[in-house]
Amino acid sequence: MMKETVTLNSKEQKRLRVLNQVEMDQYTGEEAAGMLDLSLRHVRRLVAAYRKEGAAALAHGNRGRKPSNCKDDDLKKQVLELYQGKYAGFNTQHFTESLAEREDISLSRSSVRNILLAAGIKSPRKRQPPKHRSRRERYPQEGMLLQIDASEHDWLEGRGPELTLIGAIDDATGRVPYDFFRKSEDSVGYFLLLHEIVTRYGIPLALYHDRDSVFVPPNWEKDSIEDQLEGKVSITQYGRLLDELGIASISAYSPQAKGRVERLWETFQDRLISELRLGWD
Repeated sequence: MMKETVTLNSKEQKRLRVLNQVEMDQYTGEEAAGMLDLSLRHVRRLVAAYRKEGAAALAHGNRGRKPSNCKDDDLKKQVLELYQGKYAGFNTQHFTESLAEREDISLSRSSVRNILLAAGIKSPRKRQPPKHRSRRERYPQEGMLLQIDASEHDWLEGRGPELTLIGAIDDATGRVPYDFFRKSEDSVGYFLLLHEIVTRYGIPLALYHDRDSVFVPPNWEKDSIEDQLEGKVSITQYGRLLDELGIASISAYSPQAKGRVERLWETFQDRLISELRLGWD
């Protein structure tokens, strides 16, 4: 019968030498504990195990075993195949959520990221460092202020025509009450957007928008102070609608002023495009 070969690392070899000295009564238990930087109780357990099992008792119990947190090779292969196939282009967080929701594969974002990085795959989304800019305080309650805007983009990645996504985001909560695709940005699209929002959630107190001609007439700067005081100012059809509904119209002077809806488009241009690609396939 062949004897089992036991391989000890340097730390375990030192313990073996000290335990041999203890067995030959050359060291006391207290001396051995001091030399090995262990408690006396631990040394006594090692001595008892050594007498029973020999040097094998000093080898770490997990040696030769796959770590419990090591992902199965087949699972790694499956994750990589899914990412390089139907989920190509998804960012790491979106891919992790899709694995759990659609593939019944529950992994942490860091585990998925490590699997992809080990295969030389980086997340396609490059996060920009935050710009140091003081942000306007959010409105205190949902429904008080909606930011509305449109994003013209190649949403179908060449599989169809370029579309414009028209939508809104609640300033207080960041929720999206409604959005939809149209061929282009126009007043009809914004009328439909407001109709759906009012029908589903009620009338908001104010809308925050850019200075597009849908909201601001081209000749508004020519209105005299007298006309403004008498209420004889230029107004668009959309502006009349807001007046009739009692909705305040607030114009932004830069894209940064509409930061929340601009960040919403960034998210959609990352996640929604991936979802549309997945649905197309």
